[in-house]
Amino acid sequence: MSHQHVHEHNHTLTSLNSIFIVCIVINLLFVVIEAGAGFIFNSLGLLSDAGHNLSDVFSLLLSLFAFRMSKHRSTEHFTYGYKKSTVLVSLLNAIILLIAVGAIIIESIYKLKTPEHVSGAAVSWTAGIGIIVNGVTAWLLMKNQKHDLNVRGAFLHMAMDTLVSVGVVISGIIIMLTGFVLIDTFISLAIALLILVSTWKLLKESLFLSLDAVPESIDLQEVRKHIAEVPGVESFHHFHVWAMSTTENAATIHIVLKDLTQMETVKHAVKEELCEHGIQHSTVECESPGSHCNDSCCCR
Repeated sequence: MSHQHVHEHNHTLTSLNSIFIVCIVINLLFVVIEAGAGFIFNSLGLLSDAGHNLSDVFSLLLSLFAFRMSKHRSTEHFTYGYKKSTVLVSLLNAIILLIAVGAIIIESIYKLKTPEHVSGAAVSWTAGIGIIVNGVTAWLLMKNQKHDLNVRGAFLHMAMDTLVSVGVVISGIIIMLTGFVLIDTFISLAIALLILVSTWKLLKESLFLSLDAVPESIDLQEVRKHIAEVPGVESFHHFHVWAMSTTENAATIHIVLKDLTQMETVKHAVKEELCEHGIQHSTVECESPGSHCNDSCCCR
């Protein structure tokens, strides 16, 4: 049974690696095509959407990187392996995206002052290809998005970008029908705002995780409540939760037992409870009844 589980796990990793590589290649090709069309047809909407799609490539690369890093074993120098690097890459990705958003906004302001002719047909056709590319990518990720946070994030990102491409298509149609070229600039500003919102969240989470903050996916109050309800637990303190990577969490906790003879049973129950709440790696220390803690981080 154990062998089957390991085999399925390795098969899933191999399958996801292949899926991410395919998604990265087709999205990178589309970024090049869309950016080229944006320069040729003078469409800021296409250029900003290409920048947004480039962020998708970074997101997919980050997810692939996390899977690859999870395969590397720990060393004498890196006893946790290289898992924390996924958080640092995420932080770098967010900073680069913020710089890109600033460039899009500056260029948009310039275009508002000096509007230029834009080919509505070229905008619509190019963004229409984007709908297909983003839609296919989201479809490829859909199967595994329920089982992994990284995959789910990439899936939602691609699904959202499919809608963004729909918006660009609409702007192209409006230009063809009305000749209102400023709609292209307005669409690019809307896309920049969308990138800014998603990037700001990525920046905040990455920065917090790099400082060993509690991951947003962990409801600490809920975890504390369930630990306190474990039979045999009198109280607990020195409870710390942090992210080892973008997909794995760890915790340490000191448990004061009602009865020392129940130590192994209680320790196992606490570890199971932590695992149920998304904390895969935990160190549980047990203390005898009557132990006191004057630390501010005590929980009773």
